[in-house]
Amino acid sequence: MKLIRDLFKSHDSIILFRRSFSITSRAFAEKTITIRETIIKAMDEEIERDERVFLIGEEVAEYDGAYKLSKGLWKKYGDKLPIVFRGPNGAAAGVAAQHSQDYSTWYSQCPGLKVISPYSAEDCRGLLKAAIRDDDPVVFLENELLYGQQFPISDETLSSDFILPIGKGKIERQGKHITLVSHSIGLKICLEAAHELEQNEIDCEIINLRTLRPLDEEIIKTSIKKTHHLVSVEFGWPHCGIGSELIARICESDAFDYLDAPPLRVAGADVPLSYAITLEKNSLPQASNVIKTVKHNTKNKNICFVIDYVENVFEKSKAMDYD
Repeated sequence: MKLIRDLFKSHDSIILFRRSFSITSRAFAEKTITIRETIIKAMDEEIERDERVFLIGEEVAEYDGAYKLSKGLWKKYGDKLPIVFRGPNGAAAGVAAQHSQDYSTWYSQCPGLKVISPYSAEDCRGLLKAAIRDDDPVVFLENELLYGQQFPISDETLSSDFILPIGKGKIERQGKHITLVSHSIGLKICLEAAHELEQNEIDCEIINLRTLRPLDEEIIKTSIKKTHHLVSVEFGWPHCGIGSELIARICESDAFDYLDAPPLRVAGADVPLSYAITLEKNSLPQASNVIKTVKHNTKNKNICFVIDYVENVFEKSKAMDYD
């Protein structure tokens, strides 16, 4: 009898549980919600609850997502995406066409993306820290051939608070006869060429772009107004390259009126990079290519020297006291 009573009690509990579940189901059924609204609300609540949660994907911002599955989230939480993609870019040594692509131009074509291409240890330290602190997505393009190269560095640069501004170039070498503009490993051959050209009385000013997007146009324009000549140098392919873009911008600006010769480019050969050492070397820019191009661009450099002389005489005459 006791066993039977226990079974009935258990059965009553099951019946009560079922009734309770049935009542709950009817209570839920009094409200309706779409799957879309459920997904949006779930994401909204979790993003609001935990600042580490964010939404990233195709069309998730202004368009409100595919099928409007992120509607309102962009307006509520904004579009800050502090992310940095860093790694080697461009030609290395003996890695052929499969690992030598230069994507600096590809990335620089993307609106909203910041693209950094450093040369020195100072560049890498200051700009990488700035990229990590930046609210926008940043691509940080390094060069494999520079990884083991030694650069002088100051105590200020080694400070934990040291950063460099994104979008600002640097004058690596002061000069007055021609402006060389480059980035990354291109600076190395520019400096080599400038040293040799100095023996021929051609004084090169060298600009380190540091950032490819946004591009520091003002530093280039200011230099051109002083030197009246321009040559761009890059290791990437010439077609639609960084040099093409910066020269186009100069030709479209007031700085064009200051040029005494057409701006020229030095770039990699328009071919897939070969594995053979000799072909690899001849496919990439060398200091000799820069020297040849500079000499061609400044073949009437004596005019520059006359202008320099006249300007110096004029400045001295203004400074003289005739009283």
